[in-house]
Amino acid sequence: MIGYVIRRTIQAVAVVWIVATLVFAMIHLAGDPVAVLAPEQMSQQARQELRRELGLDRPLYVQYARYLDGVAHGDLGISYYTDQPAMRLVVGRLHVTAELVLCSMAIALLFGLPFGVLSAVYPGGAIDRALRVVSALGSSVPTFFLGIVLILLFSVEVSLLPSSGLGSWRNFVLPAFTLAFYRIALFTRLIRTTLLDELSNDYVRTARAKGLAETTVVMRHALRNALLPFVTVFGLQFGQLLGGAVITETIFALPGMNRLALDAMLRLDYPIILSYVIVVAAIFSFINLVVDLVYGLVDPRVRYEA
Repeated sequence: MIGYVIRRTIQAVAVVWIVATLVFAMIHLAGDPVAVLAPEQMSQQARQELRRELGLDRPLYVQYARYLDGVAHGDLGISYYTDQPAMRLVVGRLHVTAELVLCSMAIALLFGLPFGVLSAVYPGGAIDRALRVVSALGSSVPTFFLGIVLILLFSVEVSLLPSSGLGSWRNFVLPAFTLAFYRIALFTRLIRTTLLDELSNDYVRTARAKGLAETTVVMRHALRNALLPFVTVFGLQFGQLLGGAVITETIFALPGMNRLALDAMLRLDYPIILSYVIVVAAIFSFINLVVDLVYGLVDPRVRYEA
């Protein structure tokens, strides 16, 4: 186990380095940030001075070496617009995004898992048909549209929940459900499919023939084996939301790191963009490692090799 964790950690570091290198290359092809920062009336000499202050006048390999050194030390420079450390700005917004993602995934798990089990236990019945309709809606309704509808219903019409900003847990209810709706549909379909496959296996028929209660057969035997693909998808969705909740954060005016990254991209604020990518890549790699370790808890047959 320890050898496996060490090997996966080394792989995660390699992945972060590859991602950092690719982003560094692509971001320098996106355009000159001086052209965005400098006013039109700025002289050419002043533009060259600004480029020197930002370190953009140095050879690309020198910028890359400084960039890797900054990644290793968690220091990717100063934001072009706020004059504050870029990594500190991104990490300072991380807790907002993390709370939003945790709330949305908790809601998705709370509803998606039991919905999938009910749909598999009663296939073709009224419950199954109703849940399949909900799954179809969750898969087809765009996130931005659902967010706007929820704001109109619960903030404008009945004034029950705040529509924007950050104050208390109530501010997370609407954006968390907006993100969770698609995941509820996804988890319901996934659990239904995998559990139906498990319920048709011989070991389930044997357990029933021994006189075990149906609840025991489903929950202790079939569901445990059906959870392996679910764990993979859950981890991927968790990581995806950390770096993909930008639309929801924008609609509900949440000061998360995705919204910060969007503003940085529009301004070509290199330090912010690079810091954001490194943070997301590191978190995603960590989540993948955790998912691999959870496999052993779900299925004791899983063995780790260094």
